[in-house]
Amino acid sequence: MDDLRGYMDALVAKNNTETFIKDDPVQFPHRYSDKRDVEIVSFLVATIAWGNRKMILNNANKMLDMMGKSPYDYVMSGGWEKIDEAKCVHRTFFGRDLKYYCRGLSRIYWMSRIGGIGRINGLEDIFYNEEHDVWRGIQNFRNLMAEANGATSKHISNPCCDEPKKGSACKRLHMALRWLVRNDGIVDLGIWNRLKPSDLMIPLDVHVARVSRELGLIDRKSNDRQTVELLTARLREFDKEDPVKYDFALFGVELM
Repeated sequence: MDDLRGYMDALVAKNNTETFIKDDPVQFPHRYSDKRDVEIVSFLVATIAWGNRKMILNNANKMLDMMGKSPYDYVMSGGWEKIDEAKCVHRTFFGRDLKYYCRGLSRIYWMSRIGGIGRINGLEDIFYNEEHDVWRGIQNFRNLMAEANGATSKHISNPCCDEPKKGSACKRLHMALRWLVRNDGIVDLGIWNRLKPSDLMIPLDVHVARVSRELGLIDRKSNDRQTVELLTARLREFDKEDPVKYDFALFGVELM
């Protein structure tokens, strides 16, 4: 295990650098200083972060250009109401999906401002609970977005907290949470402090799953919530306080 940990730590050191930012979707939340802008951009960009990397970066640029200097002001002013619902934003994410996200975020920010969602004072509080259960936080976020729109969205994955064995890996949401919670002073922004890096789950995509199996970290075949939990538990053996830092290692491994 020590050899594998050393190998993984070396990959983290190699990839978790400032040069990583310019070719990764994390570059977009780095462009903003207002906490609410960073939050909105993190979730929107993470939501379209699948497929060809160059296409992701180009489409994220176009989406944020549409929102002007402050995505928060754009969301709260209702500028998104004018979006063409049939417009392709990124692959299967269309104008109607962007409107869904903006409508939901607008309601969450408005309701938290007037104290209309329990004791929630902002977006971070939706994901926080005393058990430090990020799956429950994701479920809470998904439910609130559905309430604002009258329906669920395929672009906000379902962790199935009532039946965890059926839960999605929720890769893109875990990636946004990584950006917002981890604060290493390099790549991740760490603007949230109620959740801790030790609470996070690994963002699991096809490549990360394949690398993890090749390295013997997991042997389960499905890329779902259970596999995320198994892999994250394995990574906690290397660093219990910050297991998700190994996303930089698993991302960077090139397999034959």
